[in-house]
Amino acid sequence: MIDLLLAAALAATAPATEIERFPAAEAHQGVVADARFVYAISNAAIGKYDRRTHRRVAEWRGDPARFVHMNSCSLRGRRLVCALSNYPAVPMESSVEWFDLDRMEHLRTHRLGRARGSLTWISWHAGSWWACFAHYDGRGGEPGRDHRSTVLVRYDRHFAEQGVFRFPDALLGRFAPYSSSGGAWGRDGLLYVTGHDRPELYALRLPESGDVLEQVATIATPTGGQAIAWDSKGGRTLWSIDRAKAEVVASKVPAVAGRRHP
Repeated sequence: MIDLLLAAALAATAPATEIERFPAAEAHQGVVADARFVYAISNAAIGKYDRRTHRRVAEWRGDPARFVHMNSCSLRGRRLVCALSNYPAVPMESSVEWFDLDRMEHLRTHRLGRARGSLTWISWHAGSWWACFAHYDGRGGEPGRDHRSTVLVRYDRHFAEQGVFRFPDALLGRFAPYSSSGGAWGRDGLLYVTGHDRPELYALRLPESGDVLEQVATIATPTGGQAIAWDSKGGRTLWSIDRAKAEVVASKVPAVAGRRHP
């Protein structure tokens, strides 16, 4: 009975509503937006676009041999904090990259090395870094592991590991044969993640006990998977990408019931 009630609650969530989109050549992996600009992210490039005119005003381009697969970025003050991996090479290696938003310059690297998988996204929340390490069924996967090995790792500010969480089996099935490509903590205290392809956004919360995240909602979205970021202006505006069209997209996400207060 509990499973049926949960399924009904997940299915009843209203869809996200598209409110804006525009082309951005770098919109291949993800997107981030501050008050004035939108930053479109590709494997080895970041385009800075004026929010009002939609014109590209600056860009950063890295060496593709060094910046093999930049999966996503998040805002931390006037810095972009980005997840980088060597996908599809194995064994998997990952790092966290910092960029200056004003000068559009690469600042520094924190190498995670051969951690728990392929780093796809990282988000700052509650005094910690939360990082998703992906695994795959086919290309880019390691022998003996598949999408079910995907985990969420909590680090302190110095990247000392504080805990590891697993995704629920039903959600891992939605990721298959890939993994989680995007994730960002909401101001409502819930963690919102996406897969690789499906036009869906999943709301999760930390468990009261154990190590399995709890899924509280599935929200239909105008775009399929890939990296996401909440608008820095606040509210419920979420940025994502339409990878096939190389466009960045803003959507209004409905409120989700399910936050657990301490």
